[in-house]
Amino acid sequence: MARCFVTRELPGPALDRLRARHEVEVWAERLPPPYEELAARAANAEGLLTLLTDRVDAALIEHCPVLRAISNYAVGYDNIDVPACRARGVAVGNTPGVLTETTADLAFALLMAAARRLPEGSRYVRDGRWKTWGPLLLLGPDVHGATIGIVGFGRIGQAVARRAQGFGMRILYHDVQQLPEDVTGPLGASYRPLEALLAEADFVSLHVNLSDVTRHLINAETLAWMKPTAVLVNTSRGPVVDQVALAEALRDGTIWAAALDVTDPEPIRMDDPLVGLDNCLIVPHIASASRATRGRMAAMAAANLLAGVRGEPLPTPVED
Repeated sequence: MARCFVTRELPGPALDRLRARHEVEVWAERLPPPYEELAARAANAEGLLTLLTDRVDAALIEHCPVLRAISNYAVGYDNIDVPACRARGVAVGNTPGVLTETTADLAFALLMAAARRLPEGSRYVRDGRWKTWGPLLLLGPDVHGATIGIVGFGRIGQAVARRAQGFGMRILYHDVQQLPEDVTGPLGASYRPLEALLAEADFVSLHVNLSDVTRHLINAETLAWMKPTAVLVNTSRGPVVDQVALAEALRDGTIWAAALDVTDPEPIRMDDPLVGLDNCLIVPHIASASRATRGRMAAMAAANLLAGVRGEPLPTPVED
């Protein structure tokens, strides 16, 4: 039996599958293990099951001489030094595909909530301020028939486009290159350079991976390209948006509203200026948080770890 360390409790029967085959230690605290604790627990492990909150850098990998596989309970893997793993022969897996539709659901829910000012409306009622119906109360933009700009047109971006079709939206997209007509045609999606997309879109939804190119892709300059009535939605990664610039844009009316599932850092600091803005909706990184999706992610992560410690190809390896 191999020794495996799992950095958090997981939903569903996935951990039982691991325990039936290997010696499994699970970090039982609600908060992630501190880096030093992670390094200590992983030091003699052959398998490591991590979350995005766990930093697995070259130093930690060097500290784990018998490590054979890392299974990340996420689609993204910017928390793991993949080249360092490759150099050591440590297999790395993730959980792609399974959360596409659930994440797209949340992105569209954020878009709708920000447009129709649902958090503000809920607070208005709970604060006892609702006295009568009023023609100017909590006005927002229509979603149906509006233009949506989707930045990053992979699986999740395309799933958001399918939802936008149901609302009769005009769909624009930006990606590193124009995609084939057989992909974009059925979605009615038209390519735009980033500046043109931001200038035309009523709603901008971000679905890019985090990289040196996309870090602070949305900044003071690019925010200034957007309409003053525009809504920005981010369900990708927090650092894709320069939060200082976003707060200024929301305060100054450069854009109308934002809705964020991800922040930089996570959790967002309570003294961050975005927290106090009524026109910024922030939720705690819950894009994949349906019972079914989180359970499937756990099953995929367990399958990757089981294969990796046996020295077999991972079902869903990181391809970088």
